[in-house]
Amino acid sequence: MSVQVEDLSYSYGSLQALKGVSLHLPPGAVGLLGPNGAGKSTLLRILLGFLSPDKGEGKVLGYDIQNNQFMIRRFVGYMPENDCIIPGMDAVTFTSFMAELSGMPKQEAIKRAHEVLFYVGLEESRYRNLETYSGGMKQRLKLAQALVHDPRLIFLDEPTSGLDPGGRKEILKLIKEISTEKNIQTLISSHILSDIEEVCSYVVILNRGQLAAQGEMANLKQLHYRLYELKVKESNPQFWQRLKEIDCRIEETEEGLIKVYMSAGKSHQEIFKIAAEEGVQIRHFVKSQTRLEDLFAKVVGVD
Repeated sequence: MSVQVEDLSYSYGSLQALKGVSLHLPPGAVGLLGPNGAGKSTLLRILLGFLSPDKGEGKVLGYDIQNNQFMIRRFVGYMPENDCIIPGMDAVTFTSFMAELSGMPKQEAIKRAHEVLFYVGLEESRYRNLETYSGGMKQRLKLAQALVHDPRLIFLDEPTSGLDPGGRKEILKLIKEISTEKNIQTLISSHILSDIEEVCSYVVILNRGQLAAQGEMANLKQLHYRLYELKVKESNPQFWQRLKEIDCRIEETEEGLIKVYMSAGKSHQEIFKIAAEEGVQIRHFVKSQTRLEDLFAKVVGVD
């Protein structure tokens, strides 16, 4: 396990950011999801040793998060959400400086800086002043400095923020390669659900400081509910109300389809039974392939 935490809690004054979170994250690419204020950034800061938990314990790569912070930072790369450039530097100087801070000798750090800047696609801009970089170039630079010291695990906070569709696709391709071919364990915190779905096979969802769901992507999509799409001849408010009473969530799409999220323990035959009793004619009914967006909406209670 790359990350293990048990009963982790943290408060900012009267605001409790994490409430008894327990996680056991496997190797590979793991997605960390949650609405604003869910506790994602607080969790990352605790794992990196920037914050000490009020309660609980944890390990990153086998190192205790409170007693072995130096070793954690030696073997973990971190790509922050906010810009982290140092004015007046070019990319080679900045990236090699980050490598030296992690303990690399100067000459090795410079050599490694050139390699990772080529890898992320900044080879032609590596001697430019960082203040002249676009938002997309800064994202690539942040990825380069997270990789420069050959980490075993990287934390990526909103890695595709500010990128155009082409740049986003390229960064996601790099992240996939990093987590598979380079064998670097990856934890990606993002609000872009499609990015997580494309890159990650395991997902963790936080909501209001608590663990809402975690597990293999394919399993989680089927764990909490089944999703059906239907069309009816004439809408009947009583029909929809009765579906809600048996723990179904109803959502109407722009295409005129009605999505019905039904608890996994219930049968779709109940939909037909209620329709018959309410005189509703169902003209279209299919079991739909669930998406990460559907799972996220379900577990965090988004209506």
